[in-house]
Amino acid sequence: MNAKLLLKTVFLMIVLLLLVLMGMNNRGSVSFALPPLLPKAVSQPAAIMYFAFFAAGVLTGTILTAGGGKRGGSSGSGASKPSKSDK
Repeated sequence: MNAKLLLKTVFLMIVLLLLVLMGMNNRGSVSFALPPLLPKAVSQPAAIMYFAFFAAGVLTGTILTAGGGKRGGSSGSGASKPSKSDK
């Protein structure tokens, strides 16, 4: 297994553990107001708010890092691009 993948997995598990701990220990109701988008304040348990903000962060990170793969469609055949000496 790749060490980088292992570190990313451990980091994600730690973040998820913190999310669970925050949800278990913050059971009170929280009001969230965003006047330009929401006409009235939303009141939800704190655990739901933590989960919603975590999900928004994960989606944002996924969208920002999507498509970072290798460019080009060649499959390794050397005949796809002529070199300068062939001209």
